Amino acid sequence: MPHCQPEQLALAALGEPLPADAAAHLVSCGDCRSEVRSLQRAVDAVDVPEFAASVAPVAPPASVWAGIAAATGVSPAPRSEASVVTAPPPPVAVAPAAPVPDDPPQDPPAGGQVLPFRSRRPRVLMTAAAALVGAVVGAGAVAVLNGSDDAQPLTSVALDQLAEAPASGRAEVVVRGDGSRALEVELDAPALDGEYYEIWLIEPNVVEMVPLGVVRPGAQSFELPTGLDLGQYPIVDVSVEPLDGDPTHSGVSVARGVLES
Repeated sequence: MPHCQPEQLALAALGEPLPADAAAHLVSCGDCRSEVRSLQRAVDAVDVPEFAASVAPVAPPASVWAGIAAATGVSPAPRSEASVVTAPPPPVAVAPAAPVPDDPPQDPPAGGQVLPFRSRRPRVLMTAAAALVGAVVGAGAVAVLNGSDDAQPLTSVALDQLAEAPASGRAEVVVRGDGSRALEVELDAPALDGEYYEIWLIEPNVVEMVPLGVVRPGAQSFELPTGLDLGQYPIVDVSVEPLDGDPTHSGVSVARGVLES
C-alpha cells in the first residue's frame, strides 16, 4: 500500500480524520507515524498558551492586495456597489511547490550540563510547520495515533532536577504490539510564564540531540523515531525554552536522566 500523502500526514498531526485506507496504513507504517510525530511537534509548539496571546491587528501593505489583484485579474482599486458583479472569478492555476533540499550537516555544539549553545535543528521542522499551515482539511475515518493497551515496558529512568531547578520526573520507553516505541514521560514541574518545557534525547557527548516535542507537567507520550538507537541517544533531557521563535535547544536544562541500555 502506498504511503500517506503529505496533506494526510498534516491532517493526522492536527487530529483531523483521515480516509479509512490512509488511517489503516498509518497504524502499520512506522515511517508515516514518524513523519506525523515530527509534524505534531509544530502543533504542540503553537499550542503553548502564550503563543495564542492577543495582539493588535496589523494592516497588510498595499503590495499584498496588488499581488492578489495581479493574480486574479481584478482591479486593485475599491469598487462601488453598483459595479460589483455576482459571477465567480475565474479559477487561478497554482504552481506546485518546489521540493525542499536536504539539510546540510549540523554544527556540533559545546557540551555541558547546562548547554551553552543554540544548536541547529533539521529544516524538516520548518517544512512541517509550513505543511500544517497549508493543509486542506478533508474527510474520512479516524486516524489512530494514540498508544495501545498492549505496550510493554522496555527501560525507564528517573529525571533528576539539575541545580536549583524545581523539576523532576520519570521517563519510560515502551514497545507497542506493532513494534513501534514511545517515551512515556511523567513531569513534576511548575507552570511557566512566557516559556515552555521541551523534551530531548541526547547522545553522551552532548553533540547531537533529537527533539521529541513540547512537554507539560503531568503525563505525556512521545512516539520515538523509527530506527533511532537509544544506545546512541540515552540522555533524556528536559529544557526550558523561551517564546522567541527559535526551535533550537535554549541551553537551559532543568531535569535529566540516562536510560540503561
